[in-house]
Amino acid sequence: MNNNARMFGFGLALLILTLIVAVILGLMAGPTNPITWLLVAVLVLIPFVHRKLSSTRYFKWKEEYSVGIASIDSQHKKLIHLINQLQTAIDYSTGEIFEREALNELVEYTITHFRYEEKLMRENEYPEYEAHQAQHNAMVDKVNLVLEEYAEDADEAMTTAVDYLKTWLIEHINGTDKQYSEFLISKGVN
Repeated sequence: MNNNARMFGFGLALLILTLIVAVILGLMAGPTNPITWLLVAVLVLIPFVHRKLSSTRYFKWKEEYSVGIASIDSQHKKLIHLINQLQTAIDYSTGEIFEREALNELVEYTITHFRYEEKLMRENEYPEYEAHQAQHNAMVDKVNLVLEEYAEDADEAMTTAVDYLKTWLIEHINGTDKQYSEFLISKGVN
């Protein structure tokens, strides 16, 4: 778990403990005190607020990401799942082995996905194939660099990797993937 997540978790635990003590003391003083019930309400709301805040770190598939080719959309959804799995490894103390496995699985599947896209492009003589392949290679190079940085600062490297992958995937899907998908759909790929 990175330092920010640890500090947030510690602060949240301290807040909950403080509220529990305040509620107990308030109930001991008399159950009719409105401040006590306000504190109970705050205590009840904390899990909902926490869930809402932590859910923003996870990536969700939106139909606007669809490129119109079912097999590619399915692979993009799996990539999102693997990015979320890596996010979970970062957010919780899962250990270096799980973090490494999550990142390696993501990298391996990403390469498999890229090869699949590139095969479709070659088979259908996509005119921008080489430029698209160069984007894929640059992304893999960046992730490999993160893997090298992992030895120096695992938390920072993983956080950097997840943030980069989330941004890159959406920009790539909504940019060049949608461009090639139009071309491939016109060639009968669906």
